[in-house]
Order: sequence, then structure tokens, then C-alpha cells
Amino acid sequence: MSAIVLAIANQKGGVGKTTTAVNLAAGMALADKRVLLIDFDPQGNTTTASGLDKHTIAPTAAELLLGEAEIGACIHPTESGDFDILPANGDLTAAEVHLVSKIGREIVLRNALQTVLERYDMVIIDCPPALNILTVNALVAAQGVVVPMQCEYFALEGLSALMNTLEQVRAAVNPNIAIFGVLRTMFDGRNRLAQEVSQQLEAHFGPRLFQTIIPRNVRLAEAPSHGLSGLAYDPTSAGAQAYVQLAQEVMERLMKERAA
Repeated sequence: MSAIVLAIANQKGGVGKTTTAVNLAAGMALADKRVLLIDFDPQGNTTTASGLDKHTIAPTAAELLLGEAEIGACIHPTESGDFDILPANGDLTAAEVHLVSKIGREIVLRNALQTVLERYDMVIIDCPPALNILTVNALVAAQGVVVPMQCEYFALEGLSALMNTLEQVRAAVNPNIAIFGVLRTMFDGRNRLAQEVSQQLEAHFGPRLFQTIIPRNVRLAEAPSHGLSGLAYDPTSAGAQAYVQLAQEVMERLMKERAA
């Protein structure tokens, strides 16, 4: 059976998207799943957090989109060796500009992935914090979207733009795309506003909201500077434990959906 493809998306920055992509990949790998992590953000933070030097690694997602390299050549093992990565760096911005004028521009990633899906159980795509052609490529390639959200005042407001984009993608190119789950990140239970927003999310998303909540956690924040996932950096930390739990919840949800 070929891989399940999940996009991690939210056009709002600073919500824990990269942290979620890297640690969900590590959590799935810990459960003996074969995982490909795709860095589709020109900032290249997912690449750095996976222990690779984004300035020297080649070829990357940019070469793939520019048609200069096959996807197989662009996939590299991570430092920890737990999962594979399709890395990114600032060159992805130039590739994005090139993509805009290309016919079939929204299906480039989906087409490239077809040749490697059988190698993996799970493909996780870290999207940029914008609803641009890179994000659209990810949404077209994916079966589901994981939306990390901070429980703060404007949390729900930014979501409507993502929902509109999903509707457009569903209507035009990928009828199967749907919200796979909404994830509460950087959560501080002592904060009354956070609790109120969390309740709003429960009312709004119901079963689509993951039970797992990712706490605000220093060890998770430190891990990328060491080129490690939170799970590799400090597996006993509350943040790492939460992502292990999330990986479990994702697998259970996938099994339920396959059985349905």
C-alpha cells in the first residue's frame, strides 16, 4: 500500500508548523513507519531541524520544481537516520517564481511523488506560512491537512482563508483533500484565554480536533538548534511525549478511516 500524504499547513506563521512536521515524522519513525518529510518552505527550517545544512545540501526541492533533478536524487537521509527528507533552502523562492508561469503548475509535486510513494508509509509536507503556489502543490499532493493552531485570540480568524483554498483545490484538482486534524500547539493551560479558545476549537471542529495537545516546552524549542527532533533531543520532555502521543493518534485515525 502506498503512503498516506499529509500536509502541515496554516498561513499564520509561528504556530509550531515546522516543530509539528519534524516531530510527527520522528514519532511515526519511532513506530517503525517509513517516513518521508518534505520541506516546502524556502526558510528551510525543517531541513535544519533535521540535522542537514540547508546551505550546502543538494539537490533540494528547488531543483525538483525546476526540473533539474529527479525526486529520488533530491531525497536525503536525515542525520538521525530515522526518516528521509526532501530538503529546502532559499532557492525554493526562485523555483516558486518559475513555477507560476508553468502549465500544470499545481500538480508538479503530486506527479513527482508518484514514483516514490511505494517506498514509504507516510509522507509529511511542511508548507510555507502563506497560501502560495507551494502550499497549493502540497494540498494537491496530500490526502489530508493537519492544521497546527495556537489557542490565542485570532486563531480561528486566519483559518477561513485556508478553508477557502481547500475548497478551491477540492473543486479544481483534488476532490479527496480534507482537514485531517486540527492540533493545539504551544499550549499553556494556566492561561484563561488559551482554555477559552481551546473550548471554541472543540465546539467548532469536534472529532477533527486532535485529543493530543502540544504544551509550550523549552526542550522542544531548543531541539532545532542542535539539528534534532524533540524526540531525539530529549525523549522524556513533555513536548516529545506529546508528539509520540500525536503520532499514535494519527495512526489510530488512519486505521479508522481505512476501515470505514
